[in-house]
Amino acid sequence: MSQGLTRIREQVYKDPRPASYFTRFHERTRTRRPDWVYEAVRVITSLYAWTFFRARGIAADNVPPSGAVILAPNHFSFLDHFFLGAALRRKVHFMAKSQLFKPPMQWVYTHGGVFPVRRGYRDEEAFTTAHAILARGGCLAMYCEGGRSRTGRLGDRARPGVGRLALESAATVVPVAIHGSSHVRNWKRLQFPKVTVRYGTPLRFERVAAPTREQQQAVADQIFDEIKALYGELEAHGRGAVLQRVRAERRDARRGKRAAAA
Repeated sequence: MSQGLTRIREQVYKDPRPASYFTRFHERTRTRRPDWVYEAVRVITSLYAWTFFRARGIAADNVPPSGAVILAPNHFSFLDHFFLGAALRRKVHFMAKSQLFKPPMQWVYTHGGVFPVRRGYRDEEAFTTAHAILARGGCLAMYCEGGRSRTGRLGDRARPGVGRLALESAATVVPVAIHGSSHVRNWKRLQFPKVTVRYGTPLRFERVAAPTREQQQAVADQIFDEIKALYGELEAHGRGAVLQRVRAERRDARRGKRAAAA
């Protein structure tokens, strides 16, 4: 465990409940969009994120306003869901570990667009639900590393699942770096880290109906390399410098377009 981090409880990786228990949650997500519960939770958690963690998004307009989109962030904290969606107008569906689906919170999750994945199993139902969301032009978040990092650092390699989904769906993929959330649990010490969410340049991959494991991993690694670059820039230069650079690049791009049109 990295120095300065509050210890994360050991997790129970496999959910002993049968797959049939989660069928109703998948069916709802496949046929319905997030409802008012999503907006209510988003308002409350965004105010919390903005106030205590000074959470800010950079280049959130890199996320297309419509159409099928996969948001691919790193994952340090249980609050990453809320940090990720706070700067976006779109409603984001989240894939969450099945252990979270217990009364009464399972009602909140399913009405808020969250659906379960049974980790440690080959959960094809989760992929079927993800494809249903993307097929109707929805926005889905899928963490590249699978579960949360237990070390407070980015992992060495992505899991192939995000590569599989990107290839099978041909949806736009937006790599996202969430910086600072590894220290969110330090609120217990009255320490509230500054959290920055950096949305990267969208990626597109040609559709492959049945990608091999090697193809899935190659695409997942490419996406994760983008996340590492975004995260590394924030780590090295800080939020302010990155924001200034992004703004300068956009000003230059606008000037270039005006000059070309003149």
